Amino acid sequence: MERMRTVKLKDFEIGGEKLTIFAGPCVAESIEILDITAKRLREITAKLGINFVFKSSFDKANRSSITSYRGPGIGKGLEMLSEIKAKYNVPVVTDIHLPEQAAIAADVADVLQIPAFLCRQTDLLVAAAKTGKIINIKKGQFLAPEQMGTLVKKVEDSGNKNILLTDRGVTFGYNNLVVDFRGIPIMQNFGYPVVFDATHSVQLPGANGSCSGGDRRFVPILAKAAMGAGANALFFEVHPDPDKALCDGPNMLSLESAEEVFSVCKKIFDVVRV
Repeated sequence: MERMRTVKLKDFEIGGEKLTIFAGPCVAESIEILDITAKRLREITAKLGINFVFKSSFDKANRSSITSYRGPGIGKGLEMLSEIKAKYNVPVVTDIHLPEQAAIAADVADVLQIPAFLCRQTDLLVAAAKTGKIINIKKGQFLAPEQMGTLVKKVEDSGNKNILLTDRGVTFGYNNLVVDFRGIPIMQNFGYPVVFDATHSVQLPGANGSCSGGDRRFVPILAKAAMGAGANALFFEVHPDPDKALCDGPNMLSLESAEEVFSVCKKIFDVVRV
């Protein structure tokens, strides 16, 4: 196994001795929702001694329906994320979908996230890599964990070794995802920290016809299993009222339940690290 490097972000390291959690609403619905969520998540993670990266997307291009809410767009969305970043002094991560978005988003985002369905897009990976930012590559639902090595090399060969890999389940039949936790140590073999996305892993793609479904009951179970398997970080989409969320509501964690889930996950993380 290649020795796994840590990835430095502000004043902490992802892949080190402390758990890192990426969390926030799926998409930037309003500055009010972002503010409520960021404030509470920052309080929780500070209390528990967890590294925190705030997550929200300015656009969700992969939607089931053309009428589905996608977000405020890159201009307004980055303005909102910039406001949250400054107000709460937290690093932020956001998705990019097009190569030309990379440099623009990098002006605000500390981590550029490559969506799972776009993880093999060479131009997108190269553009993201050239910003020098941390690049979080989400493993496509159609890929085996062993196949992530070629994507890592695209970013490395573009001059960037600030890389994270995220597992979010694999397609299993119709409208279902399953998680093979062997993927965590397999992807760690590429030498970079591995994040587990506990909320997208319970998604039921396209199950509701014009939108995806999900079952948030299983989010804590999968998150705890990922900690037991040695994941370096966790990813949660979190919302004050998931049932009213404009995107991915069925699989999002409620803000109210976040502290309990984070606390248990940290305890497992700490035990595994002993």
